[in-house]
Amino acid sequence: MRNVLKFTSVLATAGVALTLAACGSDGSSSSGASADPNKTLTVIASPTPHAQILDYVKKNLADKAGLKLDVKVVTDYVTPNTAVQDGSADANYFQHVPYLDDFNKKNATDVVSVETVHLEPLGLYSKKVKSVAELKDGAEVGVPNDATNEGRALQLLAADKVITLKSGAGTTATVQDIATNPKNLKFKELEAAQLPRSLGDLDAAVINGNYALDSGLKPATDAILLEKADGNPYANILAVKKGHENDPRVQKLAQLLHSAEVKKYIQDTFNGSVVPAF
Repeated sequence: MRNVLKFTSVLATAGVALTLAACGSDGSSSSGASADPNKTLTVIASPTPHAQILDYVKKNLADKAGLKLDVKVVTDYVTPNTAVQDGSADANYFQHVPYLDDFNKKNATDVVSVETVHLEPLGLYSKKVKSVAELKDGAEVGVPNDATNEGRALQLLAADKVITLKSGAGTTATVQDIATNPKNLKFKELEAAQLPRSLGDLDAAVINGNYALDSGLKPATDAILLEKADGNPYANILAVKKGHENDPRVQKLAQLLHSAEVKKYIQDTFNGSVVPAF
């Protein structure tokens, strides 16, 4: 199943990449401070909350700041970085630094963080139980199958003493790093985007905040376990290809994303399901 999911993701990614290449990016051939500040900045983002926040900026703040912004929406975790790397997009907004570091290492890309923007608390959800204590012996729990989010999911469960992890298991922990599992939980590793759709077939699943929101789940009220924001390393970032950090359009967008207006928009719109990280 995991191989089939990966193959499906590759096909979907290829289709989106072709679309992006066809659309082109007005500023993709420029780099750093030499980029034309009057050209459109193309940013590729996950639907919720990333593209939603960017759309707010585009409709309410960009024109006044002299920024032309084009937002491309994708639903996978591969296309945004490959598009920035190959120049079919100028920036992306969908990921946290641990995921980016792992992606760069595995794919020989050099995408870098510009600014942190928000945190989406990772949560454990279920349609069958209302608390972790109600999970039965041998219950099936879904977790994301990408390296950093799987580790993050397992750390969430470990923090609530659902499982324990081997000494030294960090952000890239896998099910092989589980030391004790009192409930004999069976872990099903799935692509992060598929977890909300599979929730009815599982006893519970650890779901990324953006995919939870996309599927109508409300992390602040529906999660039976939810990450704490304090000291959390998984704030989502605006990212570009290395060397493009000083692009005046990127800097302008970063300033807008850190504005009081965006902070208020996040707080008013997401009610704690998405938290400003600035």
